[in-house]
Amino acid sequence: MDLDAVTKQSALHAKPDGLTLQYGTAGFRTKAEHLDHVMFRMGLLAVLRSKQTKSTIGVMVTASHNPEEDNGVKLVDPLGEMLAPSWEDHATCLANAEEQDLPRVLVDIGEKAAVNLHQDAFVVIGRDTRPSSEKLSQSVIDGVTVLGGQFHDYGLLTTPQLHYMVYCRNTSGQYGKATIEGYYQKLSAAFVELTKQASCSGDDQRTLKVDCANGIGALKLREMKHYFSQGLSVQLFNDGTKGKLNHLCGADFVKSHQKPPQGIEMKSHERCCSFDGDADRIVYYYHDADGQFHLVDGDKIAALISSFLKEPLLEIGDSLSLGVVQTAYANGSSTRYLEEVMKVPVYCTKTGVKHLHHKAQEFDIGVYFEANGHGTVLFSKAAEMKIKQLAKELEEDKKRKAAKMLENVIDLFNQATGDAISDMLVIEAILALKGLTVQQWDALYTDLPNRQLKVKVADRQVISTTDAERQAVKPPGLQEAINELVKKYRLSRAFVRPSGTEDIVRVYAEADSQENADSLAYEVSLAVFQLAGGIGERPQPDLIILLKQTLPEAFFRNSEHHQEFRVVTMEAVYTCTPSRGRDARATLTRKDVRPRLQLFITPLSEEASCPCSGRCLSRGRGSLSVLRIGW
Repeated sequence: MDLDAVTKQSALHAKPDGLTLQYGTAGFRTKAEHLDHVMFRMGLLAVLRSKQTKSTIGVMVTASHNPEEDNGVKLVDPLGEMLAPSWEDHATCLANAEEQDLPRVLVDIGEKAAVNLHQDAFVVIGRDTRPSSEKLSQSVIDGVTVLGGQFHDYGLLTTPQLHYMVYCRNTSGQYGKATIEGYYQKLSAAFVELTKQASCSGDDQRTLKVDCANGIGALKLREMKHYFSQGLSVQLFNDGTKGKLNHLCGADFVKSHQKPPQGIEMKSHERCCSFDGDADRIVYYYHDADGQFHLVDGDKIAALISSFLKEPLLEIGDSLSLGVVQTAYANGSSTRYLEEVMKVPVYCTKTGVKHLHHKAQEFDIGVYFEANGHGTVLFSKAAEMKIKQLAKELEEDKKRKAAKMLENVIDLFNQATGDAISDMLVIEAILALKGLTVQQWDALYTDLPNRQLKVKVADRQVISTTDAERQAVKPPGLQEAINELVKKYRLSRAFVRPSGTEDIVRVYAEADSQENADSLAYEVSLAVFQLAGGIGERPQPDLIILLKQTLPEAFFRNSEHHQEFRVVTMEAVYTCTPSRGRDARATLTRKDVRPRLQLFITPLSEEASCPCSGRCLSRGRGSLSVLRIGW
């Protein structure tokens, strides 16, 4: 290891003063202008990891669903999996080392990891479409070459495609050909073969609108789509020709805002999906006949795939184990559907793809998806061999077809990591084979209403959890407080977990109604603020909670009078249709509010629009047409 050469080259990629970064599940991510030294050093680290494992290592330059101005980098281990946890620590240490300490830190990593410095090293590199990515990739190459490593620069790739290339190279081509053409051909051939068994049900059923988040997914899907065009027609939107990466589009936007992306025209009942910026997440959605938006997220993708896989497994009669892996964020209805209806075992792990992937490896067939749409299916080597053997040897036609179907499914999944393109083709094949519309898929079960909040704390390390992050161990009394709050609501649960990157605590709550989920989340966030050292503003109740606390209950039950009312705030106008029951949430758009927000409650029409001329707003209770709500 030529440390003098490393020092000279590092001076061209100098570390900014005072910058500290942490390598997490997503690698490093921050503003692109702060990453040059990190990229160079990850090139160095990739060489050491390659020498230690005697394998090809991947380096992907991307910040996934982050804004276009950000960038990031992550390393890919030999079988296409996430970097080993011990090497995440090495990455953090190396990235944060001061210039004068860099040679010593490199030597320390080599000694701690028992790296044979005489071993050859090979690194493959990919990047997304961000303006900063090409220059940052060159910084990675500088780090690789100064330590004598060999490299192949794939240029523009989706993140899952780079994982695929690493897996192919380290299995001597057994998993597939380590080229972009090899990727296209393997997945498309499996998709076409699988969908041959589907009965045609009209052209509209086999057309899909795809929001590509103005990212790399558009480029690669456009290159690939002619390979499978006989089985599926895809229409690309937010394809990068205009618009910014991930801005008002993409899977993360659709999931978090619960609405369609900009730049896509949706007709009722049309099947649509969104990739994220580096195409490793996918979510589906549609508008119903009334124009209401419906999201079909990672939980329902896992339910669809699991129910599909179970049928041919039962048909071939082999005792291969099938398991589904979720995190605490999976909707409770999805867990109940899988366990009670499909009779498929479900296991919960800590949040983070690496935890899900590791647990899924324990089954013959392991299905894992996060609610955000990141996931895949893993087949053990024994299961693959057994299925391929049965596809050749079974004499009964129905059983052989079932085995052949499973064989094609194996080739269609990218088993290295979650892959939006691969998952899209799997989903489309299943819908075609089962003759399901997106509405029928969505109707497998009904999600429980849920709410997520964040609470700022002085030190996130005061929160400690167990049971796959579903129970708080510290601080004392917090879990007991959560348990008491949960008892107040039907079908409810709540948990808290510290962020991995900043001093905030994430709160999740679900219950039988949106109002109850919102109330539970708010009350739990207050408990966190009080017991875990909250800082800044105390958590504030949601707009609808304020309305329910301020307006008389009779107002919300008074559907004989105002069919709709209007809420005018300093930021927006909302409409709400009161119901006969106690829940008036029907069409009120949920929005966090600031302290001392003034609300004006008026009939939707400027003219008196009910028999009592608006007296239902004030009868016997003083005027409620103008309210000031404060704390």
